[in-house]
Parts: sequence; C-alpha cells; structure tokens
Amino acid sequence: MNVNRRDGRDTGIGQRAPRSGGRTAAQRTTRGATATAEAERLDRREETRARGAREFPTQGSAALRPAERTKATTASPRLRVAPPPPVSVPRAPFVGLILVLVVGGVLGILLVNTKINENAFKLEKLEQQQAKLDVDQQQLEKEIAEQKAPGNLTANARKLGLVESGEPAYIRLPDGKMIGVPHPAEGAPAITSQQGNGG
Repeated sequence: MNVNRRDGRDTGIGQRAPRSGGRTAAQRTTRGATATAEAERLDRREETRARGAREFPTQGSAALRPAERTKATTASPRLRVAPPPPVSVPRAPFVGLILVLVVGGVLGILLVNTKINENAFKLEKLEQQQAKLDVDQQQLEKEIAEQKAPGNLTANARKLGLVESGEPAYIRLPDGKMIGVPHPAEGAPAITSQQGNGG
C-alpha cells in the first residue's frame, strides 16, 4: 500500500514509488498542465505585445521586434495618474480676515447708528425752529390783516400828514389828453401827523 506524499494522506491507490526518487505520474501530469498553461499565457502576452506594437509603433512606422519591445518596455516606466498633492492653506490669514470683517462690520453698524441718532437730534431741533417760525408767521399775518383795515389805513395816512383830496384828474395815455381839472388837495394835516409835530 503506497502513500501519496503530496498531500500527506493515504489514497489507497496502488502506485509505485519511483526508485530513483523521481516524481509520480500524477505529479508529472500536474507539472505538465502547469507548464502548458504558462506557455499559453506567454503566447497570449506575446500576441498582445505584437498587437500593441502594430497599433502603436514606437520607432518609425514599423512594429518593434520582440527584443526591441523588451528593451522599450524595460527602458520606459509605466505611466499612471498620480493623485494631486494635498494643498495646505495657512489658517492664520483666513482667521485674521474673518476677524477684520467682523470688527469692521460692527464698527460700521455703530457709526451708522451714531449718525442716525445725530441726524434725529438735528431734525428735532429743526422741527422746533419750524414750529416757532410758524407762530411768528401767523402773528405777522394777523398784524398785516389789522393794518389793512380801512380805519387803520386812514389813521396811518393822517399820521404821515396825508389829507383827503377832491375829484381827481386823469391823463389818457394813448394821446396824452387830460380828463378832468387837476387842483391841489385842500385840508389841514392832522394834529398827530409827523408834519404837524414838526417832523
């Protein structure tokens, strides 16, 4: 009973161990299949290289020979896409910029509020002045209305030394003809007039 030493188990197959210490038939078969698969893989690789050399020749317009292909592949390294290098941004300028923006915004808001309050005080003062001027205007309009009364006009005219005149005469402007007879006003000035007081 022979023991298959390949996997350490007794298979019970009646195979003879070779006398010269060689391999068994199963080991030779496995080794032959592995060599055949390796040869097929090499053939496929050579075929792929030949196709690549036909499609992308590197010397002139002719494809490279196997020896030149081997030299070309060993001489030039394979190119691959490298990830971009990490960008390190300094944080101190960014933090400083944020602080400047915040402080500037707060100061700007305070300045705007101060100007608004100052303008509010100015507006209130101007409104008070406007109210006072409105009262003065009403008083002056009242005085003007009183002075326009007929009795006051006559009294003021007499104070100035004016006297009542008779029938007036008119001059017609287109031809310069006089209508009516002009004569000076007759009457003594009032006692309270400026002329009567020697003014």
